Amino acid sequence: MELHSFVSISHVILDYLGTLAFAMSAALVAVEKKFDIVGLAVLALVTAIGGGVLRDVIIGQHPPAAFTGFSHIGIALAAAGLVFLWQPPAKLTGWPLQVTDALGLAVFCVTGTAIAAHSGLTAPSAALLGAMTAIGGGVIRDLLSGETPILLRPDSELYAIPAMFGASITAFLIHFNIYSDLTGMAAALGAFGLRMLALHFHWHAPQARRRA
Repeated sequence: MELHSFVSISHVILDYLGTLAFAMSAALVAVEKKFDIVGLAVLALVTAIGGGVLRDVIIGQHPPAAFTGFSHIGIALAAAGLVFLWQPPAKLTGWPLQVTDALGLAVFCVTGTAIAAHSGLTAPSAALLGAMTAIGGGVIRDLLSGETPILLRPDSELYAIPAMFGASITAFLIHFNIYSDLTGMAAALGAFGLRMLALHFHWHAPQARRRA
């Protein structure tokens, strides 16, 4: 893949890690839904690259970065093949799925924001696009697997908020010229930690109230 020239090695590694995490989460969902190998591979692929493709289309990068090389596609398909051959036990489609999804969410909210900011967007716009990059793959995965996206379920723990939290921190760091490999990883860890805490303590976003 032809990566953006400003991206450091650690940024590339984070991006690949996010691709792997989202592909694994989608493959585990496919196992739970009893998809065949084709369905499993398709779900893993579109989940892994979906958010990034949407981001690149919005910022005007054509073709999207995922299609200028084989790295991201190869990682996603390799993850799908691993899960298919491994035949994970049913218990691994629960909590491990949540962890891999949270990891992908945390990584992509940082890398997505950084790429959006580098394209010339203002800090608020870059943060919004970074959050969209992070949640886009999960939304596509849920829709294709016949589920209401976790983003829209009233009973789901905080999802978009951790993504927006990590993206906002990243945009702040870039705006004030203090973004680095270390601070970027700290932002990702912050988003990951918030999502995991939400899962553990069952934190939900507030809901609108109706009059009786």
